Amino acid sequence: MADVVVVDDDAAVGTGLSDLLRQAGFDTRYLSSATQALDLLATSPVEVLVTDLRMPGMDGMQLLERVKARAPEIAVVMVTAFGSVPLAVKAMQAGACDFILKPFEREEVVRAVGKALAMARHASSRPSVPASALPAADLVRTSAGLRDVAALVTRAAASTATVLLLGETGTGKGLVARAIHESGPRAREPFVTVHCGALPEALLESELFGYEKGAFTGAGARKPGRVELAGAGTLFLDEIGDVSAVVQVKLLRLLQERTYEPLGATRSHKTEARFVTATHRDLEALVARGAFREDLYYRLNVLPIRLPALRERRSDVASLASAFCERHADANGKPGTHLDAAALALLEAEPWPGNVRQLENLVERLVVFADTSVIGAAEVQAALGTTLRSASPNDDARAPASASGGDLRAVEPAAPTARPAPAALPSGGERPLEQSRQAAEREAIHEALERARGNRTQAARMLGVSRRTLYNKLAEYQIG
Repeated sequence: MADVVVVDDDAAVGTGLSDLLRQAGFDTRYLSSATQALDLLATSPVEVLVTDLRMPGMDGMQLLERVKARAPEIAVVMVTAFGSVPLAVKAMQAGACDFILKPFEREEVVRAVGKALAMARHASSRPSVPASALPAADLVRTSAGLRDVAALVTRAAASTATVLLLGETGTGKGLVARAIHESGPRAREPFVTVHCGALPEALLESELFGYEKGAFTGAGARKPGRVELAGAGTLFLDEIGDVSAVVQVKLLRLLQERTYEPLGATRSHKTEARFVTATHRDLEALVARGAFREDLYYRLNVLPIRLPALRERRSDVASLASAFCERHADANGKPGTHLDAAALALLEAEPWPGNVRQLENLVERLVVFADTSVIGAAEVQAALGTTLRSASPNDDARAPASASGGDLRAVEPAAPTARPAPAALPSGGERPLEQSRQAAEREAIHEALERARGNRTQAARMLGVSRRTLYNKLAEYQIG
């Protein structure tokens, strides 16, 4: 296992970079080709991939695209001696979290990998959203309960005003932000996202504004920030309610004067970007407590759009579930698989504390475990019995377990084949709760591995947990 994997066809550069990161405290492994990296990802958990751009065969951009399609939670850092802002924009749009130019200094690489690791762990701790989910515009327009939101999106897309998206986790704020971008005149320009809650203050500032060469120890080359990379496109600031007071001041200037200063710069830069922000927090309450600047709140709250929770629009559940079922059936080689009327009725009756994200995760799991083309009430009831009943709308752990551990009871396995027999009941006839939980987890893991034919990445997706959680459980239960 390795937290960080370095990929470079030049063995001297790759091993040197790997040794540097290992000395800095990262669990690191070196590979000489993109093909080796993809093979490793199929069997081992990786949080950060540091890859050279120009390599024979599959290059860094192609590797980036493959990784993001297979495991979008992995943070990818691109390294190249042939850097430029347009190339950095292309890499960021493809899903890279950072871009380093050769030659680089030790501190610069350590800083970039540390930031990427923080972002990867933040992503793993949130419920996963498959990259193949419905396109943003389609999701907005197919949901009857979001007609008002769709109308606001259309108006917002045509303007240059700052948009503030409000709503619980899992309501689709990121999809709506992209819909605003794609529906407007900036659609051909970059759409750049910054996850404000994933990074500490110092890293977030450099991520937003970039830095000049020599701005700090290790800054061996000028680094464009996300504001610059957005150009005349859209900058999406996700979880804006989590930024510190210091960053709030700089964001206020950015929004108000449309200027910013990279770290170490001696002059201000202008931006033509359009700003879309999002938060699940109550900003008015934060302002009242003095935790969020009132003047910044007013700057953000120009075009507020509130996304209703799924429990507030139950009539949408059936259409969304059917759409998710069709998409995941095609993706898993099961075309024609569908939910019958009774199954849809059961789904409509649930509170869905994790909102659309939770619904999609459950439907994907049902599709993967389906033995026939019709998913009925019995299969849905079995899954709902352990995934939703104990959840609450305010529970941050709304989705399957995070990278730090996790409970795999969300899966209701089918009849097992050739598995270790469950532990015998204590003499009192009752099994302790913890022992029952462990037995259920073992059973779920075996079932997922069998259905995934040993592919652990796919098994983790079936279980609705991160790959690192699955590997921790495999080690815990000594499952080979």
